[in-house]
Amino acid sequence: MKNKVLGVLQKLANGFLAGMLISIGGAVFLACYAKNADGSLAFSYYVGAFLFPVALLCICMKGYSLYTGKIGYVLSAYKKEDISVLLLGLAGNVLGTAAFGYLCGWVFPNMKETATVLCTAKLGQGYLFGLLRAVLCGILVYLAVDIYKNNNKSVLGVLIGIPVFILSGYEHSIADMFYFAVYGIASWQSFGYIWMILIGNSLGALLIPALLSIKPKTTPTD
Repeated sequence: MKNKVLGVLQKLANGFLAGMLISIGGAVFLACYAKNADGSLAFSYYVGAFLFPVALLCICMKGYSLYTGKIGYVLSAYKKEDISVLLLGLAGNVLGTAAFGYLCGWVFPNMKETATVLCTAKLGQGYLFGLLRAVLCGILVYLAVDIYKNNNKSVLGVLIGIPVFILSGYEHSIADMFYFAVYGIASWQSFGYIWMILIGNSLGALLIPALLSIKPKTTPTD
């Protein structure tokens, strides 16, 4: 019984640490988030986009449990243990981003103002647009993690794929959890939005493995 409890706590802790690192990446992005007077993106915005990948790099290197990095492998995860790692990791992601998000919103008032602008725009785009952007993000995150895992720990997928999804305006559910926590909003609208993004990320991450699993049936030859 004790070992089971410790196992659950370890999975939660791995998820919490991943959420913490995503929060660090998100905090850097918020600190750099800015637009010019004409509405175009400021140079610092691009700096933030290219600094954010430090979060996923650390997660991959340390082996922490990030939901969006693991959901793409659920089709090949047949053990109960794999599913528990995924779900408990997600719970840890939520706790990590919530804790560090509210902390950042309290300690850095300017960051909270930026998060307010960002989250208001996210909610204003509607669920369908958010879902589509989340699917595209899920594809890129899956590829970034898979390139790291299957190409001798190559970081190119992370260094290129993550800035691409940020600059393209795609939606990452765990990062959004952090932004909304910094914003300090807790409403049914924000809750529903986060779930929609989570579903979109999952669908995007599962798309490539699902297509690759389609194989023609072989028939015995004479």
